[in-house]
Amino acid sequence: MSILSSKNFKLLANPLNLENPVTVQILGICSALAVTTKLKPAIVMGLSVIVVTAFSNLAISAMRQYIPPRIRIIVQLVVVASMVILVDQLLRAFVYDVSKQLSVYVGLIITNCIIMGRLEAFAMGNKPWPSFMDGIGNGIGYSIILIVVAFIRELFGSGAILGFQVVPQSFYDAGYINNGMMIMPTMALVLVGVIIWIQRSFNKELIEKD
Repeated sequence: MSILSSKNFKLLANPLNLENPVTVQILGICSALAVTTKLKPAIVMGLSVIVVTAFSNLAISAMRQYIPPRIRIIVQLVVVASMVILVDQLLRAFVYDVSKQLSVYVGLIITNCIIMGRLEAFAMGNKPWPSFMDGIGNGIGYSIILIVVAFIRELFGSGAILGFQVVPQSFYDAGYINNGMMIMPTMALVLVGVIIWIQRSFNKELIEKD
């Protein structure tokens, strides 16, 4: 099967919409609440999850025939933990300021239900390349939601994007005030809910599944 076949393309494309891990499968919500007050940490977290999910899927798929069923979860956790440690060290080396902002949440990627779910549901039963594609697709699907939520929260909560002020000073002089609600975790949950509502409004397939 070609690495660019329609089946492999679906593994990349479906998690962006009809099988999105956050808005459809309702996974990874905790990190969506925790790291989306600013856009930069959300982007870095998204990229980290893409890398960990893709390469963990690849590794587990390559070893799947040699992993005893009784210890498969332990093996999966060891692989994911190893990937997270590598990612964490890279973040500390190259984007230390963002690494400090993300704090413990990088380490908590180990317990991200999206990653463990893909390992158990897909990588354990499929070949390495499709598993790698599935990991990338689900990582991107997760990242898109984080980036959208973080963009809205930083824009209306701080009047900035990526730390650069975008709301003109004249607005503040005229009485405009940043919305403090946007930097509260509750608002992230509200925004995710709005995204879910919009997505289901435009996708009848999701309504039929319910």
